[in-house]
Amino acid sequence: MVDDMRSEQSTARLRVAGGRVALAMGLRRSASGAARLGFLLRRPGLVLSLAILTFVFVAAAAPTLLTSYDPYLTAPADRLAPPSAEHWFGADEIGRDLFARVVHGSSLSVQASSIAVGIAFSAGLALGVIAGFAGGRTDAAIMRFIDVLLALPSLLLSLAIITAIGFGTIPVAVAVGVGIMPGFARTTRSEVLRVKTLPYVEAARLGGASRARTLLRHILPNSCGPVIVLATLDFGVAIIAVAGLSFLGFGAAPPAAEWGTLIANGRNFLVTAPWLSLIPGLFVMAVVLAANHIARTLEDGRP
Repeated sequence: MVDDMRSEQSTARLRVAGGRVALAMGLRRSASGAARLGFLLRRPGLVLSLAILTFVFVAAAAPTLLTSYDPYLTAPADRLAPPSAEHWFGADEIGRDLFARVVHGSSLSVQASSIAVGIAFSAGLALGVIAGFAGGRTDAAIMRFIDVLLALPSLLLSLAIITAIGFGTIPVAVAVGVGIMPGFARTTRSEVLRVKTLPYVEAARLGGASRARTLLRHILPNSCGPVIVLATLDFGVAIIAVAGLSFLGFGAAPPAAEWGTLIANGRNFLVTAPWLSLIPGLFVMAVVLAANHIARTLEDGRP
């Protein structure tokens, strides 16, 4: 009997303790959610930037969710129609809906920019880690190669690469990626040089950790923060570079709707229909500014 009473009391105490723990965890989650909401409310520019990039990536992944118009369907009766309820961004010189072409063009432009940043991030991270961790002649050789790339104007370097491998979305992405890669390499190297002198890295070495384990477990994870910020920032740079090369005619062949191509197609109608170039140009500008704002916010939030 006494044992039963003690068991019931213990069970009751456990339930009370469990309830308190659950309440504390719930309050902690609520506080965390409120803190995140407050963080966003204090930064309306960040919210707007995230909304712009979300719209762009949704447009790139599923353009039919945002518009039902065919970007290649011509309607001569709507030639050079101004923005209206029917055509939000107006119509181009052969009556194609400009909003549909901007939305569907997001796929090519975002794809090229993402590939470019991926190439620059991967190659730059590898070269920077090797140079910073190995040191000596390896470091000197890699950094002299990076210095040579930095000495070349990025536009000329991109044009040389495109001339060598051909025109199109993928060649443009490769050319832009090689052009922005040196910045990733130098940033990664400087971070590796900083991190590898920190006390916990020295402690890992003294504790018998191998060079590979020290690099992969301690140096590399703690060197990636600034590189990720740079990747966000250079996504905007890649958008501009891809649009510029497409404007010059090195991107996807017509009637593809890359953003740079849309701006180029509208330059002959700047007086009679300025929206043909102005609206795609403003769209590119908004995406670049959004990427830059997010990168700056990430940079300010790092310790």
